[in-house]
Amino acid sequence: MTRIAIIGAGFGGVAVAAELLKAGFSDIVLLEKADRIGGVWRDNTYPGCACDVPAPLYSYSFALNPDWSRRYPPHDEILAYLRRCAADLGVTPLVRLGAEVASAAWKDRTWTITLTGGETLEADVLIPAAGQLSRPSVPALPGAASFTGVAVHTAHWTSGIPIDGRRIAVIGTGASAIQLVPAIAGRAAHISVFQRTAPWTVPKPDRRYGRLRRAAYRRVPALMQLSRGATWLLTLVPGAALHGNRVVNAGVRGYAWIQRRWQVRDPELLAKVTPDEPIGCKRLLFTNDWLPTLARPDVDLITEKIVAVTPDGVRTADGADHPCDVLVYGTGFAATAFLAPMAITGRGGRPLTDEWRDGAHAYLGITVPGFPNMFLVYGPNTNTGNTSVIYFHEAQARWIVQAVRSVAAGDDLEVRPDVAATYDSEIQSRLAGSVWTACQSWYRNAAGRIVTNWPGKAVEYRRRTAHLNRADFLAASGRPFLPADEISEIRPDGHFQDRQR
Repeated sequence: MTRIAIIGAGFGGVAVAAELLKAGFSDIVLLEKADRIGGVWRDNTYPGCACDVPAPLYSYSFALNPDWSRRYPPHDEILAYLRRCAADLGVTPLVRLGAEVASAAWKDRTWTITLTGGETLEADVLIPAAGQLSRPSVPALPGAASFTGVAVHTAHWTSGIPIDGRRIAVIGTGASAIQLVPAIAGRAAHISVFQRTAPWTVPKPDRRYGRLRRAAYRRVPALMQLSRGATWLLTLVPGAALHGNRVVNAGVRGYAWIQRRWQVRDPELLAKVTPDEPIGCKRLLFTNDWLPTLARPDVDLITEKIVAVTPDGVRTADGADHPCDVLVYGTGFAATAFLAPMAITGRGGRPLTDEWRDGAHAYLGITVPGFPNMFLVYGPNTNTGNTSVIYFHEAQARWIVQAVRSVAAGDDLEVRPDVAATYDSEIQSRLAGSVWTACQSWYRNAAGRIVTNWPGKAVEYRRRTAHLNRADFLAASGRPFLPADEISEIRPDGHFQDRQR
């Protein structure tokens, strides 16, 4: 029986576990370091937290939900949905809570996994599904340790954070901040928002789903598929803007311009909220209340560089001190630090950190040369800027099922180094001609590589992961599955062509 260990019980881990169960595999364990299932939706509980992808698309295609309360549901609904799916699909009994992985090592055709408490487990297949958004990023600001108030990252929010009547400082103007600030404005005595660069925003087409709609979805499930398809078509608009369609890009820019002009009347504030980078450098944000909130008299948008945190607040480069009682880091996640702090070692004891010294890379974002039977979910270059990441999770899960079937048949799968190198070269070349090269450091690692984003459209990724090509892999012997004379040149998509096909 094939032993399968999945690291993480968020949307990615649950998706791959569900597909493996459906395929007939049963010796599965999900190692979850927290005390509950949920991933980012367990960790992010700040006021206003909600999805910025419409619910019909931000859900499993095999478990559509008729009971969403609105198009963009709040975090508690999403978390409840994920946990209900895990239970209904038979995944929940497979989860070990409080099981944090410290290391995993490949030896003698087996993965030995060591938990932080010292316990070890063995598996034939290792599936890290920790994702790109599991490690909050907190900037190393001078004096941060001296702050005497409450300091918290949005991903570590708790119900005990004081808001009412307090002075709040929020560092960052990304997806979390634009939800948090409007949610606490009017409760806090004053809010200071510190912005490095202005995000692109457009109106959020949110709406409530009434009882009749929900009843119709329950009675006629095909209506949910129709809604999902319509939502998918809507995501093609920002996708086209992101991927170079000049007409669509101009349309989105114009839509954003109208929103700014309509909602911001003060010329000084208008200048501050006008982006100076291309669409796509930061995630396009959907919001109806961010700009009006910044225009409130009890909210300040500060664009001066932060030079220090003082015991009483934040100091900026112009010498001004901005007092606060609560300091909130809305500074996102260490998306380029894949699998850290876990220590993963592959064939011959090679650390994954050595393989990724110049930046994380993986064939199809899933598998790495020298690390047999290890398959990543939400790995390098599989982030999407315009649609649901769950779409990518499902594509990866279906590919992984094919890989595990090969392992179960007695074949360890290790991607050919030349195949992986050709694929990586293609991805980096395409990214070099994308909007992200004009951005600052959000998508690039220290070596300058873009290691997070997928360069194409989601349908291309789904097509390329639809079928596992055994000719792309080495067998346990270290030789290709097929004789060399049965493999032709590398195709443009990075695969080896099997002449027998």
